[in-house]
Amino acid sequence: MKKSIWISTALALLLTACSQKDSGITNGPIPDNREYPVATSTPQETKQTANNETAPVQKQPQVQNNPVTTPQATAKPQLGFPNPDHVVIVVEENHSYEKIIGNKSAPFMNLLAEQGAFFTQSYANTHPSQPNYLILFSGSDQGVKDDSCGHIFKTDNLASELLKANLTFSGFSEDLPSVGSTACTYRQYGRKHSPWVNFSNVPTKLNMPLSSFPTDDFSKLPTVSFVIPNMDNDMHDGTIQTADNWLKLHIDPYVLWAKTHNSLFILTWDEDDSSKNNHIPTIFVGPMVKAAHYDQPITHLNVLRTLEDMYHIPYTGKSASVQPITGIWN
Repeated sequence: MKKSIWISTALALLLTACSQKDSGITNGPIPDNREYPVATSTPQETKQTANNETAPVQKQPQVQNNPVTTPQATAKPQLGFPNPDHVVIVVEENHSYEKIIGNKSAPFMNLLAEQGAFFTQSYANTHPSQPNYLILFSGSDQGVKDDSCGHIFKTDNLASELLKANLTFSGFSEDLPSVGSTACTYRQYGRKHSPWVNFSNVPTKLNMPLSSFPTDDFSKLPTVSFVIPNMDNDMHDGTIQTADNWLKLHIDPYVLWAKTHNSLFILTWDEDDSSKNNHIPTIFVGPMVKAAHYDQPITHLNVLRTLEDMYHIPYTGKSASVQPITGIWN
């Protein structure tokens, strides 16, 4: 009898122990320093932009044993993006793709289209001029819907982020009366076409007349620069042929130099003439570019995003919401 009681007691104790094991019950507290692996499946990590906007950043599935940290705002280097020593951007005015491409009055512009990456589905973002310049420079129209003058902004932009990364920037405007001028107009200069003037975080000394643009030693150029013709020479008031001649005279020497010096030239238009859904030409020329016609749809935001990815600087404005330009690089 005693033997049977002993066997029953042993069986009861054994069943209790197994039940505790299966239910995950432990004897005693979990140590405070215990770490648990966090499995992530196609996580949607938030990437903060320079203007405190967010955008999803895709990562490969992984098991992470370290505490989750806040991701950096800086755009991560991407395979296939060039890192040009210099980029020069020229913005022309108020002409549609159809008015420029194939036009015998614009032989140099059409030559550039054949020498570089020519985007056949390039579009401006809005009308009129000034909001497009602001979008190209800062990823946002900053609430400006017209060509009014005198705006001052503190938001991050292409120039401010390049400077934070120990890179350089300058804006060269034809007919600008003096270095750092905040004039709204002077002769055929219009501040509405020089967006950096409106940002208090861009040093005024970087706002320069076209006469400061080098004519031979282009290695003196900053990392990124804008060159803005006056309104006679950018097609705003002048003819297509006048603009084409001006571009060849002032920019062709740089284009030729860039081909052997790891540098890039970008030619675009602020907007069309309100005739073709804001369809504009955009052309990239340089040794890092595969010369061809590309039908990927792009806007000023895509151009800005591409520059930010080239130099691994934070995305500004809404540039985080669009894709960079890919598939054109050698």
